[in-house]
Amino acid sequence: MYSKTKLFAVAGAISMALAIGLGAFGAHTLRESLTPRMLAVYQTAVLYHMVHAIGLFAVAQAALFKPRTAAFRWIRAAGWTMIGGTVLFSGSLYVMAATSMRWLGAITPVGGIALIVAWLLLAVGLIRGDRPKGDHQ
Repeated sequence: MYSKTKLFAVAGAISMALAIGLGAFGAHTLRESLTPRMLAVYQTAVLYHMVHAIGLFAVAQAALFKPRTAAFRWIRAAGWTMIGGTVLFSGSLYVMAATSMRWLGAITPVGGIALIVAWLLLAVGLIRGDRPKGDHQ
């Protein structure tokens, strides 16, 4: 169980490093080439990316305290959904801002919904308590 928990902490750390790097790239390299609107789109991508990198640490922490419980699979699902949602949401905004490929805006809401679902999955996992797997009381 620990290695599965560790995976989300490592993913959070790598995601945060990437978000900081992309934020710096936007601030120092793209600032002159993007319109104010596209710069705002890019900054939104960085913000959500950072928030959900921290969210992966919340998932890892929750999983540490819920191993071998019915709640663990909900928490694990939250982590994977958060990773996917970040890629879809922030990733589509990064590419859209940098390339002006506006059609990518259609992908962004799917990522946003995934991020909402991830937080709800985490909440369910935390609410489920410490019941052992198979205990359906």
